[in-house]
Amino acid sequence: MLKKLWWVVNVIWAAIFVSGAVFLLVRKYDAAGIYQTTELRLSALAVEGAFLIFIGLCQALAYYFIKRSSQVHHQ
Repeated sequence: MLKKLWWVVNVIWAAIFVSGAVFLLVRKYDAAGIYQTTELRLSALAVEGAFLIFIGLCQALAYYFIKRSSQVHHQ
């Protein structure tokens, strides 16, 4: 049951990441009113990518504990 929830959460995170990346690529001005050049867009994507790596590591750790928990209950 927890593995299904884990997959649902991962799909939600993927949708959030993709929509955030699309938003960062198509916006012309940021919240401060600064025009978004290619360099600024790429740096914003790099920050989002670093956040994705952090979330991925947390998800991998959660999956490890879910898998370990299910193995203990089956023995």
